[in-house]
Amino acid sequence: MSFANDYLKQLEQIAARHPLPRVRALHLPPLEAAGSKNGEFCAIELEDGALGLSYVLLDDTLRQLIDRRDGLGVVGAEAMTLARAYVAGEGVARTLGFAAANAITRHFLDRAGYAPPDSADSIGGLQPEAGDRIGMIGFFRPLADRIVASGAGLVVVELNADLAGSQAGYEVTTDASALADCNKVLSTSTILLNDTLERMLTLCERATRIALIGPSAGCLPDALFARGVSSLGGSWVTDHDGFIAALAAGEGWSRHARKCAVTPAGWPGFERLLFSV
Repeated sequence: MSFANDYLKQLEQIAARHPLPRVRALHLPPLEAAGSKNGEFCAIELEDGALGLSYVLLDDTLRQLIDRRDGLGVVGAEAMTLARAYVAGEGVARTLGFAAANAITRHFLDRAGYAPPDSADSIGGLQPEAGDRIGMIGFFRPLADRIVASGAGLVVVELNADLAGSQAGYEVTTDASALADCNKVLSTSTILLNDTLERMLTLCERATRIALIGPSAGCLPDALFARGVSSLGGSWVTDHDGFIAALAAGEGWSRHARKCAVTPAGWPGFERLLFSV
């Protein structure tokens, strides 16, 4: 069974215990922000203010969301109905489904009184060092430079063929089989949305540490930990109104959220949190 199915089953258990708030709003960055990191994510907001993020730059998802916004039937929808599209939908529907699923997770964690701890660093606690072979899924150029500076070897796996080629001290390739030689892996959380998660994790069987990072990594981590992920790092919104205003304006919103990270050792477990609400 896929991660998406496992995640949805957990959300169904939450919904069975108490009524979930409906969807209050869909928040989108302006199309002109799509060329920068300020235009990479949308947010689904529930009626209690819980926000869930999803990546919008796969294909022409952002343009479709903007053009079809009033006809999507998102506002007032049942959160679980929208979230089910993460499993059953495609394109725009799946993007919105993932955002809704993450919003339900935020609602659930708030209700349970749990907040993830701050992230210790920007690379998922991988602690790269000489002798390591690091795999990076998705090109984080500043992080790549930091990893190379540690003395570790690095290979970057990218879907965008335009980015492939030799860089200073490492290689960018579209060949995901390069991950098979890596003992540590740092991945963008976009693989949770673009149908590559299961394949990528299979290729990372040699890795002793696998870190998923990114603002949309706001999901329940249990099924990821069961698949070998060692750290899940996302963005925890701390200033609701400031975040929404910055997102809608196409401005940076990092000051309205904090970077957080969850590990198997520090995670109380879904079942424990479920029975606490």
